This record gives sequence, structure tokens and C-alpha cells, in this order.
Amino acid sequence: MKDLAQQFLNNEERERIRATVNAAEKKTSGEIVPMIVPASYHYPMADVLGGAALALPISILLTYSVGGMLWVGPTNMWVFMGIFGVAFVVLHRVVQRVWPLKKVFISDREIEEEVKEAAVASFFKEDLYRTRDATGILIFISVFEHRVWVLADRGINAKVDKGRWDGIVAHIVAGIKNGRQADAICEAVGQVGGILAEHFPVREDDVNELDNLIIS
Repeated sequence: MKDLAQQFLNNEERERIRATVNAAEKKTSGEIVPMIVPASYHYPMADVLGGAALALPISILLTYSVGGMLWVGPTNMWVFMGIFGVAFVVLHRVVQRVWPLKKVFISDREIEEEVKEAAVASFFKEDLYRTRDATGILIFISVFEHRVWVLADRGINAKVDKGRWDGIVAHIVAGIKNGRQADAICEAVGQVGGILAEHFPVREDDVNELDNLIIS
């Protein structure tokens, strides 16, 4: 699954995003950090549910076909259990590896919770809360789930309404769906930079405190 983040942006697109962040930060003391992760969680229960859901009908059909010809009575249950056991192991691995199939067995609620939790954890892991003026902002993009979260530090939240980030999130999500993720991220960075410049203009002693792009 790690390849998802690597495939999401090519090298030229990554450099373009870094340059866009650098340009935006020349107008503000805020720190903008786009972060791309392959997935927010590995969702092990989806593998179990998917393996079982796919193995069950296959096992019933095979038991009927094989058992109907060779066995009668209670023996069919043992045939079913044997077939189901083998089918589950194989299909569990299939669901684990085929990401679009895996996603079928994950609820939207679980996805929202896991992405939010991963975004908050990344905010602290990457030290966005340690900027001089508490003006770090994370644009967190989780590729597998097609979800985006924007998290701002307390200095920004004191002056900027959190609802202003909703349109930026929607813009990135739409860009990803249309296959123009790099353009959408650059445009979003420009919008974030403009908002921050209104409240946190660049200082003479300003320094770049955080990475301009993180891909995990």
C-alpha cells in the first residue's frame, strides 16, 4: 500500500508543490505543510470481513457440487468447513492486497474516524505545534481513502474560522477525483497562503521551520 503515496505524485509535481509552498510562505509567517500518506490505517477487519463474505458463497456452491456427488448427510458439513477454510485464507489475502476490493468492506464512518485520527497524530509527530507563533497548518491527504483534512495550530485558530478550510478540502478532493491532484494541491496551498497572509504577514526575521512537503 505504501506505493500509493509514491504513485500519487511524480517528481516534477512534488517539486512544483514545494515551490508553491515556498512562494506562499514568503508572504506569511505561517508554516504550510502538505502531507501525503498511502493510507491512514491498515483496516484488518476489512480483510476478515471480505475474506469471509467472498468465501461463504463459493464454499456453499463447491460443497453442493462436490458433496452432492460423493457424500451424503452430515459429511457435507465437514466438506463445507474444509473448503471454507481454504477459500477464506486465499480470499483474505486477495482482499488484503486488492485495495479497491478492500475498500468495499470499510464503512464511511470508520474511514472518517481513522483519517481524522491519523491527521491529528501526524500534526504532532511532524512538530507542527512547535512553530514560534503557533501558526503551523497541515494539509493531510490520505490516498487510499481519498480523504483530506486541514489542521491548524492554536495561533491560526484564534484568528481564522475553521469553516474557511472546508472549501479548500473540497477543492483538493475534487481535484483528486479529476486526476489533477498536483494542480489542486498547489491551488489549495495558494489559498491557504492568502488566508494566512491576511492575519500573519511575513516577519523580517522569518525562517522556514518545517518541511514544505512530506510523503510517507
